[in-house]
Amino acid sequence: MEHKLQELKRRLLEIDNLEKAAAVLSWDQSTYMPPGGAEARGRQLATLARLAQEKFVDPAIGKLLDELQPYAESLPYDSTTASLVRVTRRKYEREVRVPPAFVGELFEHSAQAYQVWTEARPANDFARVQPLLEKTLEYSRRLADFFPGYEHIIDPLVDYADYSMKASTLKTLFADLRVELVPIVQAITSQPPADDSCLRKQFPHAAQLAISKEIVAQMGYDFQRGRLDLTHHPFETNFSVGDVRITTRVKENQLSECLYGVLHEGGHGMYEQGVRPELEGSPMGGGASAGLHESQSRLWENIVGRSRDFCEYAYPRLQAAFPEQLGEVPMETFYRAINRVERSLIRVDADEVTYNLHVMLRFDFEMALLEGSLAVRDLPEAWRERFKVDIGINPPDDRDGVLQDVHWYGGIIGGAFQGYTLGNVLGAAFFDQALKAHPEIPAEMRQGNFGTLRGWLVDNLYQHGSMFTAPELIERLTGGPIRIEPYLHYLRTKYGELYTL
Repeated sequence: MEHKLQELKRRLLEIDNLEKAAAVLSWDQSTYMPPGGAEARGRQLATLARLAQEKFVDPAIGKLLDELQPYAESLPYDSTTASLVRVTRRKYEREVRVPPAFVGELFEHSAQAYQVWTEARPANDFARVQPLLEKTLEYSRRLADFFPGYEHIIDPLVDYADYSMKASTLKTLFADLRVELVPIVQAITSQPPADDSCLRKQFPHAAQLAISKEIVAQMGYDFQRGRLDLTHHPFETNFSVGDVRITTRVKENQLSECLYGVLHEGGHGMYEQGVRPELEGSPMGGGASAGLHESQSRLWENIVGRSRDFCEYAYPRLQAAFPEQLGEVPMETFYRAINRVERSLIRVDADEVTYNLHVMLRFDFEMALLEGSLAVRDLPEAWRERFKVDIGINPPDDRDGVLQDVHWYGGIIGGAFQGYTLGNVLGAAFFDQALKAHPEIPAEMRQGNFGTLRGWLVDNLYQHGSMFTAPELIERLTGGPIRIEPYLHYLRTKYGELYTL
């Protein structure tokens, strides 16, 4: 059994090496690659993806899993070996349905579509990317059809990102949230918005990056095992536990975009840096689901980063970095500015109260596109109409409308967005549990000490990587299934005080 186990690990490590090499190429395309490299980069990514898929669906891996199954079942469920066999089998049974040639085609197309999007968005030119998006939709449907028997065509695509989640479950959760959120949005937006002019002065590019790096490092992101770079759309990626990278974008007339983009991606990065090293090189060596990953980005960006406790630590440092811009601005003014609630165009800039309305809109569009009830050519107009109803404002163009998010232009349509709202809900639930275990956390944050909170998250979530499914981890951390009540309590408490609701 030991020989077979080592053979399985050897094969999985080789596959992981190919996947991480592809991740390096994708990171480079999003940061430093010149536009002229797009065509070749698509071929390179396609080759690596195809090779990794061929190696993973090799019948020899299936045979090893069969032979190891009785041994794994004799071990404790949460042992590393039992988990390796269980998690690898679940992934193998899924991936064996997807032909390697298809995976290669999809990666090559996605690289091409991404490059065109980087040029089409600033030019406000949806027509340029429309044919590629139509092809992406075709690939997305084909991918779903490798998994017949679904309730809704989006289910297999959601399952890739958030295992065991289905459209029916998400629609119920989103509907329940909407009922509670819409009255809060209406109550707040009927009042004069908070003054955020302190965030809209001139903040030099280099100084923004420097202070953002300082703060995220204080939170616990390890720059000995990571780095920060610029990109069109911020993201986190990792090539090993020792190389977890984050990206951001900077607007010199808007302080919060860079800072809170770094805190968001830093939350993702800390999750990956906290995975136990012995899980690396296997299907267990990363975050367990999109929703769990977003729980960490949203927790560190919002629940921590937009809290009054955090401001008591961070704001004096921001004032020292930008004395002319912030030196005379009271902390309370800054705190209210970073928690301004308004109906806005851009999802990534949206406040905590309206954010989920942006996500629900996108999820509904994904379902409609996949079903065929909405054509890609009609998407911009559908976006404008739905946005006016849901968010309450008219997008002035496609650049800040249907072109604003990279997800559909650099991946598939389906399963791209639900994780953000799941993350909001889960982040609040996890923070609530951390406070119950360690009531001293808020006082520590005021002193710039985030070690207790991060340590609780490492012990209870990060270290496990993907050893357990998201539902299993949620049960472990909260004692039950996903619930929206802690998140709603958080919003009502915080924004009830800010807006005297």
